[in-house]
Amino acid sequence: MLKINKNDSKPLHIQLYEELKKDILSAMKAGDKLPSIRKIVSTYNISKITVENAYSQLVVEGYIESIPKSGFFVSEDLYSSIALEQTKEIKKEKEFEYLYDFYPARLSSDTFPLKIWKRVYNKVINDSLHLGKYQDGQGEFGLRKEISKYLIESRGVNCNPSSIVVCSGFPNATSLIARILKDEYKSLAMENPGYYIVKGVFEDYGFKIDKIPIEKNGLDIKFLENSNSKIVYITPSHQYPTGVTTSISKRIKLLEWAKLNDGYIIEDDYDSELSFVNKPIPSMQGLDKNQRVIYMGTFAKSFSPAIRVSYVVLPNTLLEKYNLLYDSSISRVDLTLQKTLEEFMAKGFWEKHLRKIRTINKKKHNLMKKAIENYLGEYVNILSEGAGLNINIYPKTNFDWQKFKNLGEENKIKLYFASDVSGGDWEACRLGFGGFKENEIENAIKAFSKIWLESII
Repeated sequence: MLKINKNDSKPLHIQLYEELKKDILSAMKAGDKLPSIRKIVSTYNISKITVENAYSQLVVEGYIESIPKSGFFVSEDLYSSIALEQTKEIKKEKEFEYLYDFYPARLSSDTFPLKIWKRVYNKVINDSLHLGKYQDGQGEFGLRKEISKYLIESRGVNCNPSSIVVCSGFPNATSLIARILKDEYKSLAMENPGYYIVKGVFEDYGFKIDKIPIEKNGLDIKFLENSNSKIVYITPSHQYPTGVTTSISKRIKLLEWAKLNDGYIIEDDYDSELSFVNKPIPSMQGLDKNQRVIYMGTFAKSFSPAIRVSYVVLPNTLLEKYNLLYDSSISRVDLTLQKTLEEFMAKGFWEKHLRKIRTINKKKHNLMKKAIENYLGEYVNILSEGAGLNINIYPKTNFDWQKFKNLGEENKIKLYFASDVSGGDWEACRLGFGGFKENEIENAIKAFSKIWLESII
């Protein structure tokens, strides 16, 4: 039985995460199945998002793995002496279940520079200088130095190694920010539709959420001004999930709003390096003259989901609070992974990788967009800002979404919906192109268009 205390000051998702981790390490073996999210929700009377956040953190840290339509299992890598043949077979079966999988945030596996990564990794392993030393809780200085250099050059971020905190994935970074802000602020404004995981993390820390509508050029600032919030979470470079880019004029107004309200803007720049149509607008943080922007970034989107390393650039006004709250010698990010990533960036391999994936995915984006226009142009609205790894479409006419979902399953087409990641506030279909080979895209859209047309009312 898990010990969950709703009266404890510790957020529920952290309690659940710690309890599950304790069970995994003390009483479970590789391949063991964890209780379903629904089971934990009903047993402990806690929210679905709380459970999802706890499970997400366990996935990020490698304790468990998610197998579609099967559930969550203790990772085979956690106990190297135990073979996980049953789980492998489930994985293999699921990999071949769908003819076309439109996962919206996948890079093709052949884009990962495996040989170079292995070479750098082996060099780090052979260099034993870092082994046995205490980790820097803020992240290894060398890695923070490389991240700082990259952000200054590519995104115009005003930062230095001392202002950067390296985190073990997006949920960890979000939790860090919420914890720093929770004593002074009680509500968070965020985009609607927006990333529901952020909503869940902040709610676990006791924040009330103000949902702010998205317009054609970004957040509705008048709506924000009328809210109770003094902090706002936004994705200005490539709004999640609509893909809208926030205009320069709105960015400036948002900065003025933050200064006037003595508040903060949490700028999640998650997809900026995957812009392949125009040169992306510089970060809001780089425009800020008043230390009012908290900047977030990640390597998972443009590098590999397996590299669960994110980072936060804190304004000087919050660094002191961070140092009070967090132990300077404890880092959640594996030291060898940090040193490998540092070396990878220092040798120029990171920039080379970005140039490669931009070129490849620009071509894939254009192929998919053209195919959608050819097969469905008169029936759908296409949202594509030329960034990220997916294109959003939504119907021009009445549409039976449930029939469409059923047809997807019947025809072995894996579909993804905006409502699944935005809390149900907006419905659209998210078509990922990154995981396809170029010669697969035409047939994938052809099959997709068939079930779309059958779902029009």
